[in-house]
Amino acid sequence: MDFRTYVKDYPNKEGYFGEYGGAFLPPQLIPAFAEITEAYQTICHSSQFISELRRIRKEFQGRPTPVYHCENLSRLCGSTQIYLKREDLNHTGAHKLNHCMGEGLLAKFMGKKKLIAETGAGQHGVALATAAAFFGLECEIHMGEVDIAKQAPNVARMKILGATVVPVTHGLKTLKEAVDSAFEAYMNQYQDSIYCIGSVVGPHPFPMMVRDFQAVVGIEAREQFIDMTGNLPDAIVACVGGGSNATGLFGAFLNDPVDIYGVEPMGRGSDIGDHAATLTFGKKGILHGFESILLQEADGSPSPVYSIASGLDYPGVGPEHAFLRDLGRVTYGSVTDDETVDAFFKLSRNEGIIPAIESAHAVAYAMKMARAGAVGSILVNCSGRGDKDMDYIIENYGFGDKYL
Repeated sequence: MDFRTYVKDYPNKEGYFGEYGGAFLPPQLIPAFAEITEAYQTICHSSQFISELRRIRKEFQGRPTPVYHCENLSRLCGSTQIYLKREDLNHTGAHKLNHCMGEGLLAKFMGKKKLIAETGAGQHGVALATAAAFFGLECEIHMGEVDIAKQAPNVARMKILGATVVPVTHGLKTLKEAVDSAFEAYMNQYQDSIYCIGSVVGPHPFPMMVRDFQAVVGIEAREQFIDMTGNLPDAIVACVGGGSNATGLFGAFLNDPVDIYGVEPMGRGSDIGDHAATLTFGKKGILHGFESILLQEADGSPSPVYSIASGLDYPGVGPEHAFLRDLGRVTYGSVTDDETVDAFFKLSRNEGIIPAIESAHAVAYAMKMARAGAVGSILVNCSGRGDKDMDYIIENYGFGDKYL
């Protein structure tokens, strides 16, 4: 497949990446999503919108974020050279602000007064609360009680920024239930609000919109890597839950001779309820208004999922990832909790960079590749910093002595 026109060709007008995507909505939300689609299609080609978003990225977010060569970690793992795209240095500490500022700017254009969203690890919630404060909008964040307990620092940040945090107490009390709750709230407030989905999931146009706003990650990284080394990386790696940070990195390299890897959470193992490795074990189905690969029971309901990373424990995956898998352009693998925690401490101790647990999944996969004898260079998207995970890691793993 020729990927030179890929971004223009996919998704199609109905929001499909091949056989995945679309918009499966209750009747009352069809006009609301049509309004969002029309507004986005209007402003995404507007020089004023693009100019303002570029200004925000440079002056407020601190972009471009750098690419960093992990010399010590590379030496530890063999001869393969590991690099990081440092999205942890983006304002608020993760890639999430890239699309949240875009969605906030879209909300202002549409005359909306409130931003509504779900969050798992809390980084999307913090980023959206930041965008709401910047644009003078109200903000309502739905978050599972389990994640609220695990991610207390991010909950505090959201509240300091002025957001209302709504605890979700049903089901597994994690990301999937938070999405359910946020959708329900949006259905009652859509006239004055916009639902700012936190990943490349949900009904069209959100997988496309979030992909487009996150594309800056790969565009920057490709240019920076060539400037640093004179070459393209041999491989690029990113973690995948819903898949926004991965889509952001992958897009700029799709037409290059570069191997691309998405990394899912294998958690405690392959039993149902012990992982969230959707593309490894899932099958086609519909969840939260879109069609993709899902972890599901015989009756089609979502299976219970688990990951040490609150931002990855989702039973679905973005439709574009399912499409790229089927095309054979991206290889999707996985790492366990133990491999992830090992990478968390190895990167911290050898490079002075404490990654988000989500990002540590991608680092762990790159380390496995290097130790297995991969040659050349690997560029990893360090999608977020680990401040939010410190209390959880220390409580459950101490200070990492067993991993060193």
